Formats: sequence, structure tokens, C-alpha cells
Amino acid sequence: MISFACKQIHFKDLLHCSFNLNKTEYDLFTFLLTKDESLCVSTIGEMTGKDRTTVQKAIKKLIFQDLVLKHQVNLENGGYTFVYKIKDKEVLRNKMLDIVQTWHTQVVNSVKNW
Repeated sequence: MISFACKQIHFKDLLHCSFNLNKTEYDLFTFLLTKDESLCVSTIGEMTGKDRTTVQKAIKKLIFQDLVLKHQVNLENGGYTFVYKIKDKEVLRNKMLDIVQTWHTQVVNSVKNW
């Protein structure tokens, strides 16, 4: 937890705000952080207890935010499926640090211009 003047900021809040995630997106993001392998939407849904369409919508946002990788897997009998995996944690950490640094710069500029 980080103390900032009159407010306590939890790391969870930093993740939510840095990447603009809602609760479901945050839950799936943190779930995928714990997995080493790529997973399909139905498997993610089964493992998290979330509906397939809810998972698809949240995964789409996580891909848009550049937090999750999407790969196509060809099936033996034809066709394909997509699997998803979290980006490298170091990449995500650096992305978050960039966001926090930008916020810091904006706060400093606001105080200077006050």
C-alpha cells in the first residue's frame, strides 16, 4: 500500500487505473499472471467460473491494452482455436512504470502551474 497525502493507494488500484481495467478484466489479468501456459477462452471460463462471452469480451480489452498475447492453434481435424497468454511480466512492469511516470510528470506540472 502506498500513502499519498490523504489517501491510501493499494497496488490493486494502481493496476486498475494504470491499465483502465474493470473488475472482470482485472480478475482475468491477475488469473493469467499465474499461468505459464496459453489457454483458450473456454478453459479460462471453466477455471475462473466466468461465462465464455464474458471472458471473450474481457480478453479483447486485455489484448487492446497490449497486456495479453493471442495465438492461433491449428486443430488436427481442421479448423483452429485461439489461445491467450499474459505478456512477459517485465514488459508489463515497464509499461506500468511508464504510465506512473507520465502521471507523476502531469502532477508536477500541475503543481508548478498552480
